[in-house]
Amino acid sequence: MSISIGVVGAGQFAGQFTKLFKLHPGVSRVHVTDLLPERASELDELQGLDGTFPDFEAMLASDVDAVAIFTQRWTHGALVLAALRAGKHVYSAVPMAISRDEIAAIIDAVRETGLTYMMGETSYYNPATVFARKKLASGAFGRVFYAEGDYVHDMDLGFYAAYEYSGGAEWKRTASYPPMLYPTHSIGGVLGALPTHAVSVSCIGVRDQRGDGVFDRETSMFDNDFSNATALFELDGGGSMRINEMRRVGYPSHIRESRFRFFGTEGSFEQLAEVSVWQTKDGVEDVSTLLATAETMSPDDEILAHVAPELRTSFISGHAEVHDSSRLPDSYIGAPDGHEGSHHFLADDFVTAVVNGSLPPVNAWVAARFTLPGIVAHESALNGGARLPIDDFGDAPESLPVAVSAGAEPASAR
Repeated sequence: MSISIGVVGAGQFAGQFTKLFKLHPGVSRVHVTDLLPERASELDELQGLDGTFPDFEAMLASDVDAVAIFTQRWTHGALVLAALRAGKHVYSAVPMAISRDEIAAIIDAVRETGLTYMMGETSYYNPATVFARKKLASGAFGRVFYAEGDYVHDMDLGFYAAYEYSGGAEWKRTASYPPMLYPTHSIGGVLGALPTHAVSVSCIGVRDQRGDGVFDRETSMFDNDFSNATALFELDGGGSMRINEMRRVGYPSHIRESRFRFFGTEGSFEQLAEVSVWQTKDGVEDVSTLLATAETMSPDDEILAHVAPELRTSFISGHAEVHDSSRLPDSYIGAPDGHEGSHHFLADDFVTAVVNGSLPPVNAWVAARFTLPGIVAHESALNGGARLPIDDFGDAPESLPVAVSAGAEPASAR
């Protein structure tokens, strides 16, 4: 059996996933819509998709089984809720939402409808996170008591162009998006390996001094002037996690924009831009080659024409040795990938979950644990670093009410 997917938003990121959804054996049709109809039409024609919808409402009123949301980051919560209430399974780009109330409403809707919700967090599949997850499962870390996640992406390296492309004439209003409201690449890489969650946080925000109109509270639609923020989280069961979200930083984010460190009682792992090491009490092992990814397409490919050159490396990187690519459908062999080999796994896990009626790895409960801590961290920064508690919605239930399913066979079955 197969499903049909409607993609919402035809910007710089969506084209990577329309292609993968179209290639997937569990998908029969892929449609697209955008607030700018010409962008939807261009993507539809370029990739030979199955047509466009005039707007989001028309897509929800159609017979598509699922929607995949690739819109501006602060719009996700409301769109996800509308789609779930319309009976559609949902794949959402990050973040899950920008308020606790939106997150709670999404979890309630998933629980009530039994529909699939998945947040497309790339760091869950980041080679460093996969490596750490395997080391933890083997017991090699001992007890992990401290971890770090950094999303170090300088505005100068492609973000100005990206915000202008998505935000139009008023792009500076949205380019001031608070760093800690986009926390899932850093938090998700840590908590994607550790079976725990954050329970409290103290965060320091750094007010911007560039003076170019971005991160200017008078311009910002978010009333935000933080361009960098550092948060220290207390973790359930003991231990801590430090998270950095940086938008003004002298660092080569085009080489590696997310990086991680894990310290355990028996072993530790540390990552820099080009070097990754596993360490024990006996010595140091360079594991960089295990985590290295190779290009899967040319950075000059026409599908990347609207992407700033500094951002294109994120859209072309494939699997690492540490990835289990054997579980993916054969149709993905040789297909473009991105964000350190995560795109194939993201698309396959969503389709498989919908077809099987199973919970995807980054389901609503996991997505909340990747997202809400950043929301509370931003609140802490606004309050001078005050230590604040973080709510938790619990573990995902073992089962949900049975929603209308596309079938019982694995979507990636050969």
